[in-house]
Amino acid sequence: METTLRGVGVSHGVAIGEVRHMGTAVLEPPAKQIPAEEAEREQGRARQAVEAVAADLIARGNLAGGEAQHVLEAQAMMAQDPELMADVERRIAVGSTAERAVYDAFAAYRALLAGAGEYLAGRVADLDDVRNRIVARLLGVPMPGVPDSDEPYVLIARDLAPADTALLDPTLVLGFVTEEGGPTSHSAILARALGVPAVVALPGAGELVEGTVIAVDGSTGEVFVDPSAEKRAALAKAAEERKAALAASSGPGATSDGHKVPLLANVGGPADVPAAVEAGAEGVGLFRTEFLFLDDSKQAPSEGKQVEAYRQVLEAFPEGRVVVRVLDAGADKPLDFLTPADEPNPALGVRGLRTLLDHPDVLRTQLQALAKAAEGLPVYLEVMAPMVADRMDAKAFADACREAGLQAKFGAMVEIPSAALRARSILQEVEFLSLGTNDLAQYTFAADRQVGAVSRLQDPWQPALLDLVAASAEAAKAEGKSCGVCGEAASDPLLACVLTGLGVTSLSMGAASIPYVRATLAKHTLAQCERAAAAARAADTAEDARAAAQAVLSGE
Repeated sequence: METTLRGVGVSHGVAIGEVRHMGTAVLEPPAKQIPAEEAEREQGRARQAVEAVAADLIARGNLAGGEAQHVLEAQAMMAQDPELMADVERRIAVGSTAERAVYDAFAAYRALLAGAGEYLAGRVADLDDVRNRIVARLLGVPMPGVPDSDEPYVLIARDLAPADTALLDPTLVLGFVTEEGGPTSHSAILARALGVPAVVALPGAGELVEGTVIAVDGSTGEVFVDPSAEKRAALAKAAEERKAALAASSGPGATSDGHKVPLLANVGGPADVPAAVEAGAEGVGLFRTEFLFLDDSKQAPSEGKQVEAYRQVLEAFPEGRVVVRVLDAGADKPLDFLTPADEPNPALGVRGLRTLLDHPDVLRTQLQALAKAAEGLPVYLEVMAPMVADRMDAKAFADACREAGLQAKFGAMVEIPSAALRARSILQEVEFLSLGTNDLAQYTFAADRQVGAVSRLQDPWQPALLDLVAASAEAAKAEGKSCGVCGEAASDPLLACVLTGLGVTSLSMGAASIPYVRATLAKHTLAQCERAAAAARAADTAEDARAAAQAVLSGE
């Protein structure tokens, strides 16, 4: 009998296939004592396993490329953390086996992360995956991961580690469903980059019986168990219509009555550029420069290395707009040479622009590198600061840009509610705003973007979040300046229409989402988008807001 479950749709498309479950996690190793004379050998085993897992993660990243590569390299650094390794060796020295020492050392570090504020707690899933891989290697058992299958299937998991998501084979893995995660988790972002339909935060997903046929709608978040022939036909028809609309859509983003809405790409570095160009991105709306710094957490990259990386991205968009976010360090992106190690709640501490203002030499070098990278190029360079709280922050950033001789527009990211509420004041110092809806939702609702239990509060359809978007857009319009969205909200085609109706002037997203958003915008007039936006803001819940906007745009 057909039943319908609902999670959070995070990657467009429809997948119909049999359920296959993720390989089980490594069991807890037995706690047995070893003789003192075996300690050195066990320490050697532990070091070899750690290096092998780190090398495997880096190799997977090299194969995956793009944003996935940066995520996996960060996991490899986690595996090689010297303090963790020192703790492992101390435990072995007092009698633990290598695998038990790894298990216990990671458990202690896990507890620290889980208690260090919601933002850092989101890294726990990545840490667990690293631990499981090291312990599996030490025990000589298969790595946890994607099941072996010759036939295509829909993957079910409690959560998917980046190492697994990055190398999913779309010809075999038709789609995936997880119990945990949220719309802005690593797995959701990578799923969109791969073009694999995905639903996250689905209660009871792990109870779906192996071999059961399900249909996954990554746009609506619906999962149909034992779908009828009629349901399968309807979903297949909708998928074909969507595919045809994508093929027919090209050119700059605009509503059906010609209101221009530039569609830009979010990139992490040069490796992400080809997909953005292929998708028809009109430029870059968010260049996340922190990935360049995460290559070596001990020191900042040289000015020359920065110039090279920035220029590769700038050269790809002649006459286009490239918006660069300066280093956003802190919270879940700690850098040994930059961020304090003893903050009780890093997400609410010295992060983003606050970090850079505490280290003006790092900011100055980055701004000078951007200035040199743009020399002689016909590109519209814009540079923005993360985590701007008020006008004082905005002024400090604009002053630093001018002192570095940067010939570009200076902007501020709106990720803190105070910035949205006082946007007009901030715009006295900068020339544009860019809404980071992932963090804006996180700080508005006190809901970690990585925690599935609070995913409803991370839903970008929440009316309170739409109110803050509207406040920012209205302030920018009053000042004659632009206000874009570069958070994951922009990748939802229906929500893109609502954001346009709220007055947002550009949308930036993962490259894979651009064709969907372009095709959907082209179906509706600006007036329809404005009516949909008003209907969404009048609702009391995210689900009702989505339904209200859908009703307006479908003419119901």
